[in-house]
Amino acid sequence: MPALATGAGHEPGLYELLAALPSQLQPHVSRPEDSTFLQDMFGERSLQSLVKIHERLQHYEESNPAPVLDNAGTLANDLSEELQGKSSSGDIRELLKLLAKPHVKSLLSVHDTVAQKNYDPELPPLPDDIDDDEDSVKIIRLVKNKEPLGATIRRDEQTGAILVARIMRGGAADRSGLIHVGDELKEVNGIPVADKKPEEIIRILAQSQGAITFKVVPTIKEETPSKEPQMFVKALFDYDPKEDKAIPCKEAGLAFKKGSILQIMSQDDATWWQAKHQGDANPRAGLIPSKQFQERRFALRRPAATLQSQRASSRRSLTMDAPQPCTTDIVSLDDVAIEFAEEIEEDADYSGGFHLAGFRRSFRLSRRDKKTNKSMYECKKSDMYDMADVPTYEEVAKYQRESKAKHRLVVLVGPTGVGLNELKKKLLIADPRHFSVTIPHTSRAKKGQESDGVEYHFISKHLFETDIHNNKFIEHGEYKGNYYGTSLDSIRSILSKGKVCLLDVQPHTIKHLRTAEFKPYVVFVKPPTIERLRETRKNAEIFSAKDDKGSAKPFTEEDFQEMIKAGQVMESQYGHLFEKVIVNDDLSAAFGELYQALRKVENEAHWVPVSWTHS
Repeated sequence: MPALATGAGHEPGLYELLAALPSQLQPHVSRPEDSTFLQDMFGERSLQSLVKIHERLQHYEESNPAPVLDNAGTLANDLSEELQGKSSSGDIRELLKLLAKPHVKSLLSVHDTVAQKNYDPELPPLPDDIDDDEDSVKIIRLVKNKEPLGATIRRDEQTGAILVARIMRGGAADRSGLIHVGDELKEVNGIPVADKKPEEIIRILAQSQGAITFKVVPTIKEETPSKEPQMFVKALFDYDPKEDKAIPCKEAGLAFKKGSILQIMSQDDATWWQAKHQGDANPRAGLIPSKQFQERRFALRRPAATLQSQRASSRRSLTMDAPQPCTTDIVSLDDVAIEFAEEIEEDADYSGGFHLAGFRRSFRLSRRDKKTNKSMYECKKSDMYDMADVPTYEEVAKYQRESKAKHRLVVLVGPTGVGLNELKKKLLIADPRHFSVTIPHTSRAKKGQESDGVEYHFISKHLFETDIHNNKFIEHGEYKGNYYGTSLDSIRSILSKGKVCLLDVQPHTIKHLRTAEFKPYVVFVKPPTIERLRETRKNAEIFSAKDDKGSAKPFTEEDFQEMIKAGQVMESQYGHLFEKVIVNDDLSAAFGELYQALRKVENEAHWVPVSWTHS
């Protein structure tokens, strides 16, 4: 590009360069719209104003200007007092009004501060009575604003010294870089603290305003600066530090809810971690109980909770804590929890030109059936195994499915009668090429027009028992001498075809599906209030197994009560595994919410267990 022509001995400024640039570029611009764009952009007044301001500031910086005076604020006050008695003139009244404006006063104050170079912190003089034999001390002065200082203290049990116990990451003390863990605190604002309890010292700090002066003996240990960690966990329980009697400083605690994503800032303390909410702009961390500490606390509470659950189960004839074989339904819903494989034909539907077969899939037993069927559903582990698990934190990472990767398994859970089958049917009807359900296995003989691989996969009883032994079923049961079950391979078959597999199982089965292979997205379908159940299901029916044919019957008040109780038990015990909770108050609304959630799972990033992202 040709050089810009300037006068002899004249260096063009940035403004002149930008003003001349469009004409200099004109020979090199081929399209008229490009020329118009350049003219409009460089002719923009705001850009020209910014360039002029830049040049003026650069000019003053190069000339190293000195302030004409450093007491403009005082001069303005004196002028205002002098003009008070001469306010007859309109110009004088306008000037007085202008000088009285707070913005003008602030501007003059800032000018004087800069002119006097009075913005450096002033440290108090060192005490004259320092003993030569005294340990070297640091005098630290921090300015306290509305946020806490971000440090906790403790008394050394052996020496009685007051020591800095921890520095909260991102807090005022941490950002200053002047106070360290292990420093011995001697004085606060000139008040000796050797004979005071930590609570009294905290009170002094809380009552202090503005600058706070600390006298400390530095720790010998040198702390190496550490980078901000990138460990994230999903909280599996609710926590309120105000209700925690064990926390060393309630004000330093961090409250969170089940499902919150926390960034762990420090695990130096085995009992109290430092964390902040993911995405929180506030850099200061807060205290949360460590995983090990919270597990110990939950373990101490668990025996009482287990005993209460056992008593409740006994009252409702439940099998929640049975050590060996257990039904799929943890509360079994007494006489209403029945949708046997034998009745799939009655529940089949031909909607939209394709076969919706097999919407039982749960193999649940009623109270009556439990007396005659020893093992309708075999669990890999009993519910006592689940009760031993202590949900605290789960390390997570961001995961977004790639376009050609397999879909995540969609797992629906909820009490019998809540509408799992109806939701699955609506998904299949809405997009039959995208969603699919598993075809169960059975050891019984084919009936009538049944075809292998359509209603069931028909296999021999011996082969079925071999597959059970080899853990090939995610769920299986026996009814009238025949086996029924859902195999892991049937799930894999659907996923390998690029489809979304819809599966409804009992909550205790979820943990066996939570692998990097399936990456299940778990949706809990929750019943609404009992009033809404009475209103929305007054004309609906539920399958019963009180007779051999498994006929449908209307919902009863007992059914509604059991549905509510079962939902509460599921959410209480397994809520930490649920990624989405949908209240089926209205089937169309619940379907819309579920459909949108599944689209987001496919197209957006979600937090998943960190082990799923390393496969």
